[in-house]
Amino acid sequence: MSRFVNSNGLLLDGNSHAIMAGNRGHLYGDGLFETIRVLNNVPVNLEHHLNRMFEGMKILSMVKPSDFSVAFFEREIQALLIKNNIKSSARIRLSIDRKIGGHYLPLSNDVEYFIEADPVIENRYVLNGEGLKIELFQDIKKQINILSPYKTKNCLIYIMAKIKGNELGMDELLIQNDKMGIIESASSNLFIVSNGVLYTPGIDLGCLGGTMRMQIINLALEHNIKVYECNISPQHLLTADEIFLTNAIQGISWVSTYRTKEYSNEVAKRLINFLNEKWHVS
Repeated sequence: MSRFVNSNGLLLDGNSHAIMAGNRGHLYGDGLFETIRVLNNVPVNLEHHLNRMFEGMKILSMVKPSDFSVAFFEREIQALLIKNNIKSSARIRLSIDRKIGGHYLPLSNDVEYFIEADPVIENRYVLNGEGLKIELFQDIKKQINILSPYKTKNCLIYIMAKIKGNELGMDELLIQNDKMGIIESASSNLFIVSNGVLYTPGIDLGCLGGTMRMQIINLALEHNIKVYECNISPQHLLTADEIFLTNAIQGISWVSTYRTKEYSNEVAKRLINFLNEKWHVS
């Protein structure tokens, strides 16, 4: 847990009552969040994180303050990193909640923000040494709707998938949409590789509009690796050469096993090297 937190510009002890009673994110899940990696003391891909957050705020009818910008949040994050004595790599969680007041009907559409910072040992993206074991999450399907691409505070499907995966002895469970397409894992976007070509579910199929997903697509295209957005079924997993997962903190995590199928990680290795080159870390 972050030793100090940034609550609307105030740097507070993380062990104190930093969130007020009546907070709508706490009471109703009435908020959004972004999880951001810091490398070399720089918030990675901050502009894209904020663009997604601002789009989500618009969908939720939240009023965007005039001073909310990349420069504003970069200053707020840097102040918190300094206060926590974090000098290179970190995991940032930026939360936006609708202001306190009302019940299901809010009294205001104005917002407040909350930032947490935790140190990360590695100042680069590191591919997991041991591949992940994955399975399908059968209990709940994710609905395709206007909220699907955004990181809202309604995370119960992901929490339940993590709990179920732990019970099954799996590293990750893959989540399906309400049309039975496989769209993501409990904490990451999904890519499969067949004959050197990348395939990933489209945003229109209900997956999170991940910032790392977008980076990997762009890096692949820059290095002449073809990418297609399409529906992915269990059969596609069984015929793939590689499967890997992406998120803002780990970068890329490769999968070694799905049921009886085993996978390699050559394309995942190449892409994580491209990713570290892009952010000038080694």
